[in-house]
Amino acid sequence: MSATALVTRPREDAEGIAAALESQGFEVAVEPLLNIVIRQDPALSLDGVQAILATSANGVRALAANLGERRLPLYAVGEATARTAREHGFAEVDSAGGDVASLAALVTRRCRPQAGTLLHAAGSKLAGDLAGQLAGRGFTVRRAVLYEAETASTLSDALCRRLAGEGLDLALFFSPRTAATFVTLTLAANLGAACRRIIAYGLSAAVGGALAGLPWQAVRTADRPDQAALLEAIGRDFSGGNRL
Repeated sequence: MSATALVTRPREDAEGIAAALESQGFEVAVEPLLNIVIRQDPALSLDGVQAILATSANGVRALAANLGERRLPLYAVGEATARTAREHGFAEVDSAGGDVASLAALVTRRCRPQAGTLLHAAGSKLAGDLAGQLAGRGFTVRRAVLYEAETASTLSDALCRRLAGEGLDLALFFSPRTAATFVTLTLAANLGAACRRIIAYGLSAAVGGALAGLPWQAVRTADRPDQAALLEAIGRDFSGGNRL
């Protein structure tokens, strides 16, 4: 019998990882713990901007919803964000392949402070201090808050039934905020004990730390902060959708 994986990403972001897991033989349950609400900013301008910075696929989608311009270079934190940018028609896209620190390093190599402002297409809450890192290297970063990520207030009835009925084998978490939300809502539903049979997979050490409030069978952390590394971590425990 194949293992069942829980994906907690916003629904649009969940599609790719869900398809990858299903291709490896997993049954997948999607429970978006964040709802993305795009803001409209009619005053958004690219005047004086030399490049765009994107730290999430949602930032790219929100930017695309606000601007028709696609010609400026776009530097993405990782390949999933870069792929979303290319899908939305951005012509010159480069991926830092990691985290905020690697994105700052990429921008430092490719850009010059005197060439203009950097526009960071962001949400209302940030992970990491990208602007601070780049300011220390002489750059000016303008943050455009283009979306809200609203956390879920309860677990769905379907997920509660799965937890209560031993219907999950592994759970995937891509951000500390999502992980912390799951911990809070699971404890509120008195379902914390159900996690003793579930292996949790976090995209980074920070995500793993946010999962500490539940008695997981184990918590694994990806070797690199990207989807491919998370799938590799799962592959070390499961083969063809079955536990090794």
